[in-house]
Amino acid sequence: MLLFPCYFKLSSIDPENTLIIFDEVQEEPRALTSLKYFYEEAPQYNIIATGSFMGIALHQGTSFPVGKVQLEKMYPLTFTEFLEAMNRKQLADVLGSGNIEAIASLKETFKDYLRIYYAVGGMPEAVKSFAADKDYNKVREIQNDIIELYRHDFSKHAPVSLIPRLNQIWDSIPAQLSKENRKFMYGKIAKGARAKDFEAALTWLSDCGLIHLVHRVSKPGLPLKSYAELSAFKIFLNDIGLLGASGELEIRTVIEGSRIFEEFKGAMAEQYVLQQLISEMEITPYYYSAENSRGEIDFLIQKDGRILPVEVKAEENLQAKSLRAFYEKFDIRGVRISMSDYREQDWLTNYPMYAFTKLL
Repeated sequence: MLLFPCYFKLSSIDPENTLIIFDEVQEEPRALTSLKYFYEEAPQYNIIATGSFMGIALHQGTSFPVGKVQLEKMYPLTFTEFLEAMNRKQLADVLGSGNIEAIASLKETFKDYLRIYYAVGGMPEAVKSFAADKDYNKVREIQNDIIELYRHDFSKHAPVSLIPRLNQIWDSIPAQLSKENRKFMYGKIAKGARAKDFEAALTWLSDCGLIHLVHRVSKPGLPLKSYAELSAFKIFLNDIGLLGASGELEIRTVIEGSRIFEEFKGAMAEQYVLQQLISEMEITPYYYSAENSRGEIDFLIQKDGRILPVEVKAEENLQAKSLRAFYEKFDIRGVRISMSDYREQDWLTNYPMYAFTKLL
């Protein structure tokens, strides 16, 4: 027997042709527990359970069926998925082809949609709304609603003692990313803030998938994870659209650009690259900086047994002094991601922002 209310007749289900979906399972802990029953006693049924990771992972008294389910993380839509949602599958197919000449022939169109993606982001409700109405005001309302729902979840699922610190960290992220040096600084949260006071809150936000921590490495060795420094990191949000909403950036400013926006544009570009690395390429990025040096590499990634230093440029500024210094020190070719076309140089390869996941 099922352990929770059921709204269908089991006798009417053909196991071979029916998919059973339990939605919002965090609202009913017994729904999650029942998956063990299905695995052990009724394996003929195909089951998908969906829900907020906050509610599932942090629900008190719930027995998670370890080893009985296959976990899949859901991320905001990637840029390619966004194109498909905008009914531009042909554009998505051109990207997927990896054909450099074909991609370059449509570069202005890709740039236009990339700017829209910066503003709308990849949260499904925001994308669905924009695809239907092309109304940026509605998109921003949805983004602000999502942010408030996150705050509601803080109060609902987090220990009471953590809630003020969760809000302080969340509110500080736009300011953290607006700095030239994007390393997380506790002083940007509150005067006199200390690491030990915020470690638990940072872990909570990261474990729930609301933020991404990008840790520093001081040596480009394999595996990169072995050289990560837990005390030095950058923080990004889970979605570029929510970053714009959190920073109260006017969507017109994001789409059209302005001199006021120039400094934060770099943060938006890094947020975009980070999202695609994690969700589309399934890569965990780090960043590099040497001790007592201002030189910094935006991301350091491990791919196909190689280490790749990645520098992100918001537009077509192709200066890459830090990347050149890194090459001269470690003899490792670099990757520059910018709005410029694909090109190879002796010590780096430039990939266009809108296509790097298909060409890298």
